[in-house]
Amino acid sequence: MKYAIFIGCTIPVRGLNYEISARKVLSSLGIELVDIPEFTCCGFPLKSISHEASILMTARNLALAEAKGLPILTLCNACTVTMAEAKHELDHNPELKERINSKLENLFGLRYEGKVQVKHFARILYEDFGLDNLKNFIKRPLHELRVAPHYGCHFVRPKEAYGEFDDPEDPKSLDELVRVTGAEPIPHRHKHYCCGGGVLGVREQTAYSMAKKKLDGAKEAGADAIISICPFCSVMFEGNQKKIEKTFNVKYKLPVIYYSQLLGLAMGFTPDELGFSLNRVKPKALLAKLGFSK
Repeated sequence: MKYAIFIGCTIPVRGLNYEISARKVLSSLGIELVDIPEFTCCGFPLKSISHEASILMTARNLALAEAKGLPILTLCNACTVTMAEAKHELDHNPELKERINSKLENLFGLRYEGKVQVKHFARILYEDFGLDNLKNFIKRPLHELRVAPHYGCHFVRPKEAYGEFDDPEDPKSLDELVRVTGAEPIPHRHKHYCCGGGVLGVREQTAYSMAKKKLDGAKEAGADAIISICPFCSVMFEGNQKKIEKTFNVKYKLPVIYYSQLLGLAMGFTPDELGFSLNRVKPKALLAKLGFSK
């Protein structure tokens, strides 16, 4: 299995632990990642300003991977939905596709033909690699842990762009991926709510209120951690956790760890190998449960 890895903009700045742990576990699973240095922003920030400019940015990335004959593996939910939606539009709108290709050829000498696939790494593990296959790599089941999975808005929606690999109203795939590690995915209030990240730049207080609901639900359910598969969801729950605590006079100290970190622990890697030192809310109690002293 070989993919062009798309890191996006947030991960290199605020989610290096995600990249470190994802590369570690995927390499150990025999999944080869190819870096394409010419990749740029997915186009998400421009969608509300210039739809066509956003499509053009996405199409350039799609064309770069397509030229190498590689499907794209994404780590960010927003990058995934931006590229999947753009691909869906280009593949179903010949006029738009020709207009975008004209610009791609003039500006970059590239052309998008529609042959490249875009999939989130968690979906690849679930759908392509397979749960039964993944179980063979578990060396240290994490039976001590109870965790709150967070899917985010764009992991399974919109189904028109993704295809219905999971129920968009009541998804189960991340829960099943968690169970593979031996950890228990626990039900919690507002499980499928948005993290609030989409409105952070517009109404900060509203964004914090939305994230608070998720933190409240996970804390009340007795979760050892929230499990994330999106860097900006992690920014909301972890990076802004202290601000939320101060704003609403609450205390959480609730770790937010990436699924790749959870899986890596179950595969036998150490916290240091998985970038746990970069987690902003230090998961000391969680790691102590697993027998790690720091």
